[in-house]
Amino acid sequence: MSSAVRRAVVGASIGNAVEWFDFAIYGFLATFIAAHFFPAGDDTAALLNTFAIFAAAFFMRPLGGLVFGPLGDRIGRQKVLAVVILVMSGATLLIGLLPTYTSIGVAAPLLLLGLRCVQGFSAGGEYGGGAVYLAEYADPERRGLTVTFMAWSGVLGFLLGSVTVTVLQATLPAAAMDSYGWRIPFLLAAPLGLVGLYIRLRLDDTPEFTALRTRADIARRPLYEALTTSWRPIMSVIGLFLIFNVGYYVVFTFLPSYLIKTLHHSKTASFVSITLASLVALILILPLAALSDRIGRRPLLIAGSAGFIVLAYPLFLLLNSGSLVAAIGAHCALAAIESVYVSTAVTAGVELFATRVRYSGFSVGYNVCVALFGGTTPYAVTWLTANVGSVIAPAGYLMVAAVLSLGTVLTLPREAGPSPGDLP
Repeated sequence: MSSAVRRAVVGASIGNAVEWFDFAIYGFLATFIAAHFFPAGDDTAALLNTFAIFAAAFFMRPLGGLVFGPLGDRIGRQKVLAVVILVMSGATLLIGLLPTYTSIGVAAPLLLLGLRCVQGFSAGGEYGGGAVYLAEYADPERRGLTVTFMAWSGVLGFLLGSVTVTVLQATLPAAAMDSYGWRIPFLLAAPLGLVGLYIRLRLDDTPEFTALRTRADIARRPLYEALTTSWRPIMSVIGLFLIFNVGYYVVFTFLPSYLIKTLHHSKTASFVSITLASLVALILILPLAALSDRIGRRPLLIAGSAGFIVLAYPLFLLLNSGSLVAAIGAHCALAAIESVYVSTAVTAGVELFATRVRYSGFSVGYNVCVALFGGTTPYAVTWLTANVGSVIAPAGYLMVAAVLSLGTVLTLPREAGPSPGDLP
């Protein structure tokens, strides 16, 4: 990997890691946020309101994609990536500085909602932009490995967030954690974001976009062009990322609480389980991405989706066996299956679009899928678990999503790859 590509990988990945760091800390600090930003008296209602604000950010992501995607296709990938990390980090910092409900009343949750929406809006330009940037910088023979640093850095950011919160809770007295400790992770996102901004400002734009600008071939209305000429790839991305998102949010968001609330394991056991599952993903994703550069994207996409179809139910039976060791093993196995699919899905998605509309097209498809099937998955699976059954519901949800994504994979070209003249 050349020094230019390494700089591109670091610049693109750090913003994505910050995004997932923020995602993790909000979830792990939900009880503190509920206590400080909503009136006392009904803890359950406060917690539900906290998660409702959390979900609102996901519904802002398509709007962010509609704004930042076309902007990236008009003025360049590097400039937009610099803007989105600044906006995202600034909003995260402000959450850490917000006055509480006891200080300013109803304005506190309203400001929290506004800042979460800003975060979701900026995230709408982050993941798609980073993936496109890496795809257009990568050596064609190592594109899978290069692009998949986006997925890898997301898992890393999530793990760092959960570890940060856990360490603070273990080292600070309960009163200190409740008073100011919960703010520390949000404040940490600011220096991380500034480092990412510094790196991104020093990057050049991608060779593909530079060549497009040199030829004066930049789309004047990239969003319109993407929606009218690339609607099939956009729909393919939505289907492709269905099990990507459902699997991700089941493994990394739903299962930690499932281990505690449904299976009645301790918080420590849940932390150990999610940490080991995250480490499994971190170990597997990049080698599998490199494998996709040798054997193609489709075999891994088929293997990952088929893995969920065949193994989701028996693994949930194992989770419910009563053995903590078996439950952690099943959690790690689900993370491994998710890693197989994640390792190549992002690359397969960005390869479907021509350079002129790649940022717009991929961002629209990806963010629509995240809004519909990302933030809603923990809520949907929790509701189904309570009303259908603790084994059938989450396994069935995974299996249905995997069947739909497998159907999409089978409609892709035999080897999903670049359009003629793009991504040489």
